[in-house]
Amino acid sequence: MTTNVLVSRRSIQLLRILVSGIFLVAGFNHLLNVEKTAQRIEQASFKGLANFFGNPELLIILSGIAMLAAGFLFLIGYKTKWAALILMAVLIPITLTVQVGQITTLGPLFKNIAILGGLLFFVLNDTGNLLNKTK
Repeated sequence: MTTNVLVSRRSIQLLRILVSGIFLVAGFNHLLNVEKTAQRIEQASFKGLANFFGNPELLIILSGIAMLAAGFLFLIGYKTKWAALILMAVLIPITLTVQVGQITTLGPLFKNIAILGGLLFFVLNDTGNLLNKTK
């Protein structure tokens, strides 16, 4: 059963804009600081996960490009559901590789979980439809 909920169009836009910011910054960071980011992976508890998927430096560059491209699409509200899915696909392995296992600093782990929640909102809801129907 589907329940309709009145949602402010502005709140959807603000959520999308605010969530996209971290991906735009992180994407630039990945591309401008490949070696520094690779060192973070090398120090991570689950670095084997990144190494399993390939060369960490190449993965950093590819994830930077994906975060910039999908982050920009998410920011402007174009193909929002697909952009959110791509961002989730990038964020989950980063979270598992770098944040999980860092028991002394749980803040970044739960920040990523909160970001995943924001992205999931856009995956599960037809926000384009909501924007057309609400004030």
